[in-house]
Amino acid sequence: MTGIAFLASLLRTGRLHGIGIGSTFGEVDRAIHHRFADVIGEGGRSVHRDYGFVEFCFGPGDEWAVSGWSLELHRLASGHDTAKEWARITGVEFPRHSAWPDVRDELARVPGAPELTVTDQGGFLEYRAAASEVSVIVVDDEEEQRGYHAGHGDVWSVSLRARSRTR
Repeated sequence: MTGIAFLASLLRTGRLHGIGIGSTFGEVDRAIHHRFADVIGEGGRSVHRDYGFVEFCFGPGDEWAVSGWSLELHRLASGHDTAKEWARITGVEFPRHSAWPDVRDELARVPGAPELTVTDQGGFLEYRAAASEVSVIVVDDEEEQRGYHAGHGDVWSVSLRARSRTR
């Protein structure tokens, strides 16, 4: 699958390789077979699991569960090794730069595509799909040129930070 099609799917479903709000450590471990670092939050009330350019946040409850995730796509611009490794593990092939117009065009072809609201974030635009609670942050600084970092119109990150959703 292409990274662009994958991003469009995330916007519609809010699920990253089947992982969404409420998924457990075990479910994440079964879905993502890659090295990671766990960082325990202050007071032990959260765990942040970092896989490089994909990150999951966990909160306590009856069982520790995903409270959000993010894809830090801007990290791919500095080198293609991370993208190649992720493609080997997941079958999703990301380019070094993911242009928002390409994602938006792909999303328009997805059945049940969500409506997006746009918010100016000062140098970035946030496109949010309320139905899936997924946000896409896009570089909105016309002086930013592609290179070893994301340029104008490129996706910086995609994230899910839900407060009210359950599994």
